[in-house]
Amino acid sequence: MHKPGDVVLGGLFEVHYTSVYPERTFTSEPQQPHCTGFDIVGFRNAMTMVFAIEEINKNLNLLPNVTLGYSLYDNCGALVVALSGALSLASGQEEQFLLQENCSGIPPVLGLVGDHYSTFSIAISSVLSLYNIPIVSYFATCSCLSDRQRFPTFFRTIPSDAFQVRAMIQILKHFGWTWIGLLVSDDDYGLHVAQSFQSDLAKSGDGCLAYLEILPWDSDPSELKRIVHLIKTSTARVVIVFAHEIHLIQLMEEVAKQNVIGRQWIASETWTTASVLQTAHLTPYLRGTLGIAIRRGELPGLREFLLKIHPDQSDNGRYNNNLVNQFWEFTFQCRFAPAPAGWLEGGGALCTGQEHIENVDTEFFDLSNLRPDYNVYKAVYSLAYALNDMLHCKPGTGPFRGHSCLIHYLQNVNFTTPFGDQVSFDENGDALPIYDVMNWLHLPDGQIKVQNVGEVKRSGFKSEELTIDEDKMFWNFESGKPPRSVCSESCPPGTRMARNKGQPECCFTCIPCSKGKISKNNNSLECTSCPEDFWSNPQNDHCVPKKTEFLSYHEPLGICLTTASLLGTFICAVVLGIFFYHRRTPMVRANNSELSFLLLVSLKLCFLCSLLFIGRPRVWTCQLRHAAFGISFVLCVSCILVKTMVVLAVFKASKPGGGTILKWFGSMQQRGTVLALTCIQAGICTAWLVSSSPAPHKNMQYQNDKIVYECAVGSTIGFAVLLGYIGVLAVLSFLLAFLARNLPDNFNEARLITFSMLSFCAVWVAFVPAYVNSPGKYADAVEVFAILASSFGLLVALFGPKCYIILLKPERNTKKAIMGRLTINE
Repeated sequence: MHKPGDVVLGGLFEVHYTSVYPERTFTSEPQQPHCTGFDIVGFRNAMTMVFAIEEINKNLNLLPNVTLGYSLYDNCGALVVALSGALSLASGQEEQFLLQENCSGIPPVLGLVGDHYSTFSIAISSVLSLYNIPIVSYFATCSCLSDRQRFPTFFRTIPSDAFQVRAMIQILKHFGWTWIGLLVSDDDYGLHVAQSFQSDLAKSGDGCLAYLEILPWDSDPSELKRIVHLIKTSTARVVIVFAHEIHLIQLMEEVAKQNVIGRQWIASETWTTASVLQTAHLTPYLRGTLGIAIRRGELPGLREFLLKIHPDQSDNGRYNNNLVNQFWEFTFQCRFAPAPAGWLEGGGALCTGQEHIENVDTEFFDLSNLRPDYNVYKAVYSLAYALNDMLHCKPGTGPFRGHSCLIHYLQNVNFTTPFGDQVSFDENGDALPIYDVMNWLHLPDGQIKVQNVGEVKRSGFKSEELTIDEDKMFWNFESGKPPRSVCSESCPPGTRMARNKGQPECCFTCIPCSKGKISKNNNSLECTSCPEDFWSNPQNDHCVPKKTEFLSYHEPLGICLTTASLLGTFICAVVLGIFFYHRRTPMVRANNSELSFLLLVSLKLCFLCSLLFIGRPRVWTCQLRHAAFGISFVLCVSCILVKTMVVLAVFKASKPGGGTILKWFGSMQQRGTVLALTCIQAGICTAWLVSSSPAPHKNMQYQNDKIVYECAVGSTIGFAVLLGYIGVLAVLSFLLAFLARNLPDNFNEARLITFSMLSFCAVWVAFVPAYVNSPGKYADAVEVFAILASSFGLLVALFGPKCYIILLKPERNTKKAIMGRLTINE
């Protein structure tokens, strides 16, 4: 289809989608292939280019005084035909066409609109770049065509597959689909999409491919059967198809045969709006399809222009009558006579040319969904604006020396269509990327309506921005909601993902975080450890403060020990009061009242020091508790030791010649001995506190989820010396008392001291292993128990019998009774 002009633009369109090549022999002349299968949409694309050029010729502001012509070729769905037409357009060596009386032949074109297929565009651009002829495609999306080194003259008004792939990934991410099947056509378009999709999906980390299959060009039934069976048995509920309509027809026929339902189909822009798939036979499987489509536009005046197409129209040879005749035959299902190569080869009614095309309901006039046509329109205008800028460049002021270059101006094109879309090209020759998101709505009458439910476009920093109105969407599932398509369900907080060996990343096992570790987000790869003072909650999704443990005043054990300590202190005070009140009685005086009072005070201190072991350890309590304990008990045992020594001395003094011994055990000597022995312990405690003082310690070794507050002894040697010194005094007191156990009761209390020291030593011998093996607060409880037990033992053993006589047997609390007993015992 040709029309002359001052400047001629070429065009390649798929007006027929099948080519039949004649058999060739060595003797036969070369013959052109016979094109069959009239493509009504491809013909409309070609006529849209004609419409755009005629609109430009009428525009006084664009290319004034310049008439655009066109030369359009049919690629017949075959690469060899498309490449042949492109070479003819570039070289001007096409067969002679009688265009006007005095003009034959056509000049070379300055720019080309096309081709439809990526593979065809790759071949054509590789050749025409040698001629420096710009090519503006309206439908070739292969991302490989963005390579400026290989295709320096290629431009397109449709986004590349690189953006289409990222747009698809945004849709998958929006609906949470991570387990996807991918089908692609066996050509440059499909293979490059597969490579790009795998790469971008891996980078995004938003999903995995359950399978990747290549649809055969030759519609191999066995291969299609295998692929559809794979779709049917796979756990992936979402299937993305990057292929052409012809592949989808063959694929969906096999899907219908195997009755593959429950799949969410996602369409690439090549078949999103394909009406050939919207049949009653395929509707049950394809309704609810979600896809992306190239930008829809509106072209005012196009319908009126298309309605003027008529077989009898000559208009200075504007149309190829044979092509228009085929369009007429296809539309009205008739044939022109004679028509050896008409559309209806087997016959049919004769075409009269008087048919009313405006009354025909055909896709050719359905302009409500102009997408490839709109891209054709933008491609023609891009070349026109580039030519306009080049023609307005003044000599000497352009970007080049001695000549101008259309490609430079095409690269810098920037205009706005009547529909309001901005048209420009980036450094790779790609248009500003924007897609419409489409959904196949199932209408009550069983028909399919492809409706716009959103858009995806490039936002700042070259990221994709997706907008979807889910309320308008139709889902082909009983739930009426988007399906779940995951290999493994998300790992909830508190667990981590463990990859399954040999399987994609989306297939994993959820393993609960170990104690002390958490994960706050879904699908965490690792569990993070809680800070030192925190522990994981039962769900392992948050860190909570660890439970604290120490011997508290608020727990039953602490309350019992505190009560016992206060009770012991109170009893000591009562006994002290009794002894003080009866201090002049023989019983009190005969038992060394001064040491008895001092012993009661020391026992009182022993009971009170046990309170330092209860409550949360502080620095001062840790330092004071052992010092107070050690000094109090040494004071107590020193008093007992001195009392024992006094008893022995008194008994020795009662023997003939033993009177001199008492001068060594006077009151001053007794006080001095007690003070000296106590000062030694005070010195041990001071050295311990100065060298390695006890301090509060958070012990986490007993239980990981608890902080056990305890007092670290600092120096184990210091603690051992402190206990050892008490033990030495206690053993010495026990031995002396044991030696004096058979002395007369009325002169001494050796037997009571023996029993008290025996109980004291037994308690502290048992304390050591119990203390070492008791964890946490129980170690403090054992020590408190030992203090209280030994203190109560001393209090009861030493003062119990005396209080019994003083309070309940006053008749025995007389000097005569004591002396009488002495006489009897002797």
